[in-house]
Amino acid sequence: MSICSSSYKKMALLTISALGIATAALSAHADGSSFGFRSPTIEPESRLSVRNVYSGFGCTGDNVSPALEWFNPPEATQSFAITVYDPDAPTGSGWWHWQVFNLPADSHALEEDAGAEHSILLPASAQQGRNDYGSHAFGGACPPAGDQPHRYQFTLFALDQPSLDIPEDASAALVGFMLNAHAIDKAAFTLYYSR
Repeated sequence: MSICSSSYKKMALLTISALGIATAALSAHADGSSFGFRSPTIEPESRLSVRNVYSGFGCTGDNVSPALEWFNPPEATQSFAITVYDPDAPTGSGWWHWQVFNLPADSHALEEDAGAEHSILLPASAQQGRNDYGSHAFGGACPPAGDQPHRYQFTLFALDQPSLDIPEDASAALVGFMLNAHAIDKAAFTLYYSR
């Protein structure tokens, strides 16, 4: 019993320690002096609006990507990428809602609806990966009815290459592999939605 109790205490201390580290990392970004990422129109940790909900699969939203902005990237940044991921989707592997990469190093924002298919609001160099709905665009939230609120994780990658040579129809896993292989730093925030 004492061995198990001791193990649980050690695990609890490690968990508390890890949470403290995570909190410190978040506060370092919140003061504006570090790499940051946000939506100017949606508060972090809040609920997505019907504008950001998918149109299909039983959902009736506008399927519009939110406006996004970022600041204080690492000096070595040569391009950016953005992903939107729902880890709570009942698939066994989550759900990729958006992947856009090859955003130029001098970019600092995307307008609302920049994630439309064949978007003219994206920089000319930008490429959108295939989302889990099967389109090369932003795909809005559409969790199963009755589920607890799903998390929609918006992540910005500062990359060490001006562009990544990723096949047009690459899987989300391949895109994610390439982004993580070339990431200098990341900034992220989470939004929620349920129906």
